[in-house]
Amino acid sequence: MFEGLGDKIRQRLKGWTEQMAGQERNERLQALVRTENEYGVDPFGFNLDFSLAAVGPFLWLYRNYFRVETFGIEKVPAGRVLLVSNHSGQLPMDGAMIGVAMMMEASPPRAIRSMVEKWVPSLPYVSTFMARIGQIVGTPENCRRLLESDEAILVFPEGARGIAKLWPQRYQLQEFGLGFMRLALETHTPIVPVAVIGAEEQAPALMDLKPVAKLLGFPAFPITPTGLPIPLPTKYRLYFGDPLHFTGRPDDEDSELDKKVRTVKAAIQSMIHQGLKERRSIFW
Repeated sequence: MFEGLGDKIRQRLKGWTEQMAGQERNERLQALVRTENEYGVDPFGFNLDFSLAAVGPFLWLYRNYFRVETFGIEKVPAGRVLLVSNHSGQLPMDGAMIGVAMMMEASPPRAIRSMVEKWVPSLPYVSTFMARIGQIVGTPENCRRLLESDEAILVFPEGARGIAKLWPQRYQLQEFGLGFMRLALETHTPIVPVAVIGAEEQAPALMDLKPVAKLLGFPAFPITPTGLPIPLPTKYRLYFGDPLHFTGRPDDEDSELDKKVRTVKAAIQSMIHQGLKERRSIFW
């Protein structure tokens, strides 16, 4: 998407980000760790300047459209960490808002890496854009290499089951995969549970046209009240929990890993209940 933009437009977008961030936050953003090689990207294609330009529209959405509030973000430890969150909303705006929060609200600011589904890079232009802003296909090897470099990784264990859930299933966590727990044990990485409130209502799915989804090669094809997954201006609340530390072998039986995964899932569900109880309305 941004690959074909000229340097002038990119610099204007970066300037927009800097203007919205303000002088203090802008100085902090410039201090973000750079891991680029001589070609201006890291081994996975991430480019900090590109990311700072691309984040401008999302920062505007963060501040003005979704009016995001964060709670407990100071609990995210320095160094390698897995942020494990619920997932919803048809479009991955929840991941984008968590990413902006970590850049703008965390101290020090962090450029997180999100794991995307394997079908995402098949979309035209999307693969390059995702790589430049630090998002990669969620294979175990990719995650392992990033964690060994002390990166912060955002994981949605529900996957497509979560983002495409129907309206009656809102705020009901779907089945979690076990892969993130194996990685946490293998790399001795703390897990910070994250609960997103507000994304469920941004584009409520009334039905899922599975034959159309299969035809297009998508995991789901939801039908929303507007006919399109255009997000409504719901108010986002992001809750970051206490870091969870687990011990054990990454090659343990699935039943043993599942016990640990259920602990993470329960922590997220508890914060979801807390967030729903605390909010005044969907939009305020």
